[in-house]
Amino acid sequence: MKKIILFFMISIFSFSAEKEAYFAGGCFWCMEPPFETLAGVLSVTSGYSGGDIEKPSYKEVASGKTKHREAVKIIYEDSVVTYPELLEIFWKQIDPTDPGGQFVDRGFQYSSAIFYANEEQKSQALKSLENLENSKKFEKKIVTDIVKFKNFYPAEEYHQDYYKKNKLRYKFYRYNSGRDKFLNSIWK
Repeated sequence: MKKIILFFMISIFSFSAEKEAYFAGGCFWCMEPPFETLAGVLSVTSGYSGGDIEKPSYKEVASGKTKHREAVKIIYEDSVVTYPELLEIFWKQIDPTDPGGQFVDRGFQYSSAIFYANEEQKSQALKSLENLENSKKFEKKIVTDIVKFKNFYPAEEYHQDYYKKNKLRYKFYRYNSGRDKFLNSIWK
C-alpha cells in the first residue's frame, strides 16, 4: 500500500514542472508585463539571446554587432500555464510582419523571435505560427523567426522590471513607441 501511495504522489508531481520559454519581441521592457501578471509564470527576466558573444552588455547588443536580440526568459509552471498559451500571448505583443525591428526600435537586435528549447516547443511554435497565418489577422507575411535556443544572458539590473521601477518613463516610452496603438488596431 505504501508503494502505491508513493507512486501516486510521484505521478502527481511529475505532471507539473518548472519550464522555460524564450521570446524576443523588441524592447524587453515591453515584454515583461504581459507575462509577469499571468498565473503560473514564476519569473520573467530581460536579457539577450541568440548571439555569439558571451555575457554582452546593453551597449554591445544595442550596437547590433553581437547578433543577440533583446529577449525575455520566462520560467513557468506548466500545470498552470502551457507553452501554447505563452505563445498566444507572445503573438499579441508584437508586429510579426516587421523584419526590421519592433515599432520605434530598429535593427536586428529588436526583431522578433521564438527560441525553442526542444522539439516539442518547436512543434508548438510552428503550429501557433500556422494558426496565426490562417487567422488572416495580418495582410503582410509573418516574418518572426522560430529558431533553436542557443543562449540567454540576463540584462543589467537596471533593465529588470523597468516598467515598475520607472513607471513614468516606461509609460512615456511605450505610448510613443506606437506599440499599443498597433496592437489595439489588430487585437481590439
